[in-house]
Amino acid sequence: MPQGLGINFIILIIFFVGVYFLLIRPQKKKEKAITAMRDGVQVGDKIITIGGICGQVVKTNPDSLIIMVGADKTKFEVMRWSISNVLTKSEARASKSQEKKEAKKFSPKKLKKETPEEESNVANKETKATDMDIKQTDEKLESESKNDSDNLGDLQV
Repeated sequence: MPQGLGINFIILIIFFVGVYFLLIRPQKKKEKAITAMRDGVQVGDKIITIGGICGQVVKTNPDSLIIMVGADKTKFEVMRWSISNVLTKSEARASKSQEKKEAKKFSPKKLKKETPEEESNVANKETKATDMDIKQTDEKLESESKNDSDNLGDLQV
């Protein structure tokens, strides 16, 4: 009986260790990173709140921030725990330049216009190629039908 109890106890300990390393430890690490991000907010940083409000930090207090929002530069106070993302000044500039580069990447390129002579040459080449393909396919079908008829003759005998 003590041997079965020992095995069950070991399995239980392994289970709790697994839960700690798979669930508890990563959650604590994530909470530390979020706390460090919220504590590192400085005047001039651009932030996004959990409600989706984007603004620039004007003044910091231990538990709250005063942010400036919109074109009319409305100022209001938000709690530090309500910050979901912080964009520092350098990150904001980098993201704007990155957006400009991506916009340039996806611009369509102009196609070169062909002269009427080049268009007719291309069309002639395409029709010749399709005519040859049709002839080759016809020949293959004829040879296959002959082979099939020969095979059928062998089966009937």
